Amino acid sequence: MPADPAPRGIAPARLLPGAPGAEPGAEANPGPGTDLLLPSARDRTAPDASGAGPGAEANPGPGTDLLLPSARDRTTPDASGAGPGSGARTERGSGSWTGSRSGGTRLRAWGAGPPGRGGRTVRVFRVLGAAALLAGSLAAAVRTGTADVGWDGLGRAFGARIGLAVEPLPPLLDSLVWDLRLPRVLMAALVGASLAVCGAVLQAVTRNALADPYLLGVSSGASAGAVTVVVLGVGAGALGVTGGALAGALLAFGALLLLLRRTGLDSVRIVLTGVVVGQLFTALTSLVLMASADADTTRAVTHWLLGSMAPARWDTVAVCALVTPLGLAATWLCSHALDGLAFGGDTAASLGIAVRRTRLLLLVVTAALTAVAVATVGAIGFVGLIVPHGVRFLAGPRHRVLLPYAALAGAVFLVWTDALARIAFAPREVPVGVITALLGVPLFLLVLRRRGEL
Repeated sequence: MPADPAPRGIAPARLLPGAPGAEPGAEANPGPGTDLLLPSARDRTAPDASGAGPGAEANPGPGTDLLLPSARDRTTPDASGAGPGSGARTERGSGSWTGSRSGGTRLRAWGAGPPGRGGRTVRVFRVLGAAALLAGSLAAAVRTGTADVGWDGLGRAFGARIGLAVEPLPPLLDSLVWDLRLPRVLMAALVGASLAVCGAVLQAVTRNALADPYLLGVSSGASAGAVTVVVLGVGAGALGVTGGALAGALLAFGALLLLLRRTGLDSVRIVLTGVVVGQLFTALTSLVLMASADADTTRAVTHWLLGSMAPARWDTVAVCALVTPLGLAATWLCSHALDGLAFGGDTAASLGIAVRRTRLLLLVVTAALTAVAVATVGAIGFVGLIVPHGVRFLAGPRHRVLLPYAALAGAVFLVWTDALARIAFAPREVPVGVITALLGVPLFLLVLRRRGEL
């Protein structure tokens, strides 16, 4: 029977009889992409593929390339009942790539594919496909709404803005596209990407599958700040609410760091302290509402707390467009450290990772991203919880791949969710946080079911 697969990153060699240094009967499966140089085909014989028993040999002739199954593949006897190595089929892996050199035979794992240019081409197509998906979602969402804007109208609106010789839209329709819908759609993409990446990072840092961007109490602090501004009348308009929410979020994160200053920032203390800080600011929010707010103010605050893209304007979009790419780049640069932290602090330290400093950096970055998102559009749940799990199920756990795909999936998910919130009960608009919760619960259960955890 084939040997069990080796640990990831280690590609064991398989020395067939006749190869230098091989012991009789000693063999192991090669890992994916392993090149083995065997004696020339003229100097060795291999069993006939017709399924002959042990000892039956046939000379494949000079220059023949042999193909071995990947270490990740399991071989099972074919219908003829032949033993392993004779007429065996693989349960996983498809395709092959082989080549010979220096009169010997080079074996490459089945399904490994050609190296070099092919892998780069696949990555380029993936990037182009992701960009096309995001651009198509943004354009379709700008068209979506109670007022119909066709593709030609959308092209005229953008063409007139960049100076093309096209007939501009009527002023009212142009303002609808450029001043209302486009900032809203861009804000949804930026916030969705931020929340999804923050959720993936915190799930690795805390090793908690239920971690989301609001674990640190930042959302509760932002809510308390916004409610204080609205009820006490400090500031005016959306800028005052946004500023108050941002101040409350930073205050909550400062309280979290103050409580964790004497600890090693281990995952359990981060989770427990974040829950404590969140509950404290939630109580303060309820206290301000019950003590000073009237019915209309309470209704407005509740609508904001559920999350809505309606307040999005170009100034707030500019703030998010400045903070979000910087935060996403910082987390991606720590992707290898996140891989180590996902296995625990001791494992990460053994890999040479500065655990405390890396955790502190990641907590600061995720807190800043969450604070800006909540301050501009309110608390939107389930994006930072469901999207990382879904992407991890499809793309794997490596954060170098997981984080970009999570950002893309979060952006597309929130863009379409906001579009649905605008038209589901038109002309009345539903807070987008309600739609994300309604969609997130069954999607999360589906992911758990597919992973075999439910």
